[in-house]
Amino acid sequence: MAAEIAQVLDRRGSLKHPPVSLAVSDGVAVAIAGLFRNAAPSGEVLGNFYRTGSADSTELIEAAQLEQGFVGPEGHAALYCLIGWVRAQVHAKSA
Repeated sequence: MAAEIAQVLDRRGSLKHPPVSLAVSDGVAVAIAGLFRNAAPSGEVLGNFYRTGSADSTELIEAAQLEQGFVGPEGHAALYCLIGWVRAQVHAKSA
C-alpha cells in the first residue's frame, strides 16, 4: 500500500497537469479508508466504505479531508490519494 501511494504521488508530482485518472487502485483506496476508520462521524464514513466498498463520493471526500487534519504527513498523503481515487471514480462515471 505505501509503495503504491508513493508511486502515485511521485508520478503526479512529476507532471505539470496530472490526469484525474492517475490514482491509487481500488484495493489501496479501500485499505486507506480502513486505516483511518474510527468512532467519529468522518471515521464512520471511512469505516462504512472499508466494509462495503461503496459510499457517497461527496461524503467520502469530506470525511477524508476532515481526517487529514488529525494525522501526520504520511496519513495526510494517504488520505490525499483516497480523495484522488474518489475524484477519478466520479470522473470515469461522468465520461
